[in-house]
Amino acid sequence: MVSFGLIGDWKPEPGLVTTWKPSADTIARVHAAPPHPVPASHIQEEYLKSAYRNRDSGFRFSRLCLVTFDIFEPLDSEAMTQAVNAFVRRHDTFASWFDVDDDGVERHVTDVETIELVPTEHGRFDDQESLREHVQNTTPGPTSWDCFSFGVVDRGSEFTVYAAVDHLDTDGISQALTVFELRWLYLDAAKGALDAGPCLGSYLEYCRREREASSVLTLESPEIRQWIDLVRSNGGDLPSFALPLGAGTEKYTRSEVTMLPLFDHDEAQKFDEACERIGAKFTGGIFAAAAIAEYELTGQESYLGLTPKSTRSTPGEFGAIGWFSSLVPVHFAVGGALAFSHLAGSAQRAFETGKLLADVSYHRVLELITPESGITTQPGWSAPMISYVDVRKLPGADVVSSINGGLFGNQGSSDEVYMWINRFEEQTGITFMYPGTDTARESIRRYYDKISEIFLSVARTGEYSFAESVAGRTA
Repeated sequence: MVSFGLIGDWKPEPGLVTTWKPSADTIARVHAAPPHPVPASHIQEEYLKSAYRNRDSGFRFSRLCLVTFDIFEPLDSEAMTQAVNAFVRRHDTFASWFDVDDDGVERHVTDVETIELVPTEHGRFDDQESLREHVQNTTPGPTSWDCFSFGVVDRGSEFTVYAAVDHLDTDGISQALTVFELRWLYLDAAKGALDAGPCLGSYLEYCRREREASSVLTLESPEIRQWIDLVRSNGGDLPSFALPLGAGTEKYTRSEVTMLPLFDHDEAQKFDEACERIGAKFTGGIFAAAAIAEYELTGQESYLGLTPKSTRSTPGEFGAIGWFSSLVPVHFAVGGALAFSHLAGSAQRAFETGKLLADVSYHRVLELITPESGITTQPGWSAPMISYVDVRKLPGADVVSSINGGLFGNQGSSDEVYMWINRFEEQTGITFMYPGTDTARESIRRYYDKISEIFLSVARTGEYSFAESVAGRTA
């Protein structure tokens, strides 16, 4: 089982801590790197602008992604030095840094082969909170080049490896790849057999391709029109969570995370089979359940949701570290349906249609719109998101579980609700990240009670009927 949650949920065993960070000479060389013509990706640029606007928040506003795993043998410190250097040099996202100011974002690129990470011993940490703070305090934010760090917690006969990388340089797939690749590089280095060439996928080339494709889009492009029509049909803005969150009283509301169960193994299988019988997949079933929950809680007759989609497309990119991701829309009507079985097929088709917009960033849409477009989305926008991952299908998922793999994020600020549904072999769970207010906690409880009722009804009976609810609202 892989552990998920906030960094505060990471509970490392005590041990001697060593951290690998760029040398002073490396940092000087990197900062001397000239400007580069390839812009940041759309999602990176908006993320950097948001971090810059909120630089005086008093806490780490950007997202720090922490991956951890154990190696059950004594630490070879020299082999780990070789491994972390090979890892960083293999992936060109670590060669870029960005000037960010009121005028915008400018990329600089250094020679990745000149990057050198060196170890620093920090002594023994017996207190988990102190160790968690150490990891976060030694990893700068995205407006610094070295917004990544690596370390070990050595206990003599075994040790924990961690990689802390700002979201600027990583995504969900990258985090899983980091576990596999760091482990592989270390084990090869410890055997004296390290032979690591550059990754075949380039994040810099991906950014070039994305920007070249988006530069030819206009307001008349079909993909841009589709985005605009979807958002206009939602009142001119992206959706918000179905229930109140109480996050508007303060400038920042710190995030909270709650993890709850959905299915055991048999229930997940039966839910899957129920979806298949009506021409949908597990994903379509999830969005149908979300739409029904929203309808029953609020009466919303048209559903618009967002889900992350990997934008990796070349064989090499599937092994590359970087932020290869965008949000795609899932839009379909709910009013007029009587049951889950009437809706799941529409939800599945909406999901498949939405995926066609994966390479058209909503950020690009906002660059093109005019006041006449009817779009009111503001810079720094946030919107609820539902992500589904069938962890069983990920290569090496059984290995990650056996080495105590963990994926954690820092406690930033949230204005919206983000949901991750992860299907493991023995159980499927849902993780909510939301503003840490009493109002939001109550809303998450109400939402979870409703959506889990729908999920379990479909798993146990093959159906969930909301005909009475429809009749009551339309009478």
